[in-house]
Amino acid sequence: MKTILSIALMVLALCLVSEAQAVQVKVQEGDFFFSLESVKKLQELTAEGSSVNGMQNPRLTGTSFASVCANPSLPQEFMSLCMQRGASMSLSKLAAVPMDICEICAFAACTGC
Repeated sequence: MKTILSIALMVLALCLVSEAQAVQVKVQEGDFFFSLESVKKLQELTAEGSSVNGMQNPRLTGTSFASVCANPSLPQEFMSLCMQRGASMSLSKLAAVPMDICEICAFAACTGC
């Protein structure tokens, strides 16, 4: 009896874990949807490109996002956005998405919780 109960609890725990992993938060920018993990990676790449004191020169925004699109570490799902007109504006919006709010889906652009 204990063995059957143990197996049932393990199966239940496995189902709960696999269901939790199936939920994937998506971030929307215009007509494009990106995974939360990819947006985090984009934010890391843009943070690396910012200046030492954390302030970025607004005149360099277009160029910095052009270099982000050329970065081989950029997730592939951003390539279609990089080819669009106004990509630097869209990428800057995605780079500004507050992750802590997005992870609990309190941000309008985040879906899938």
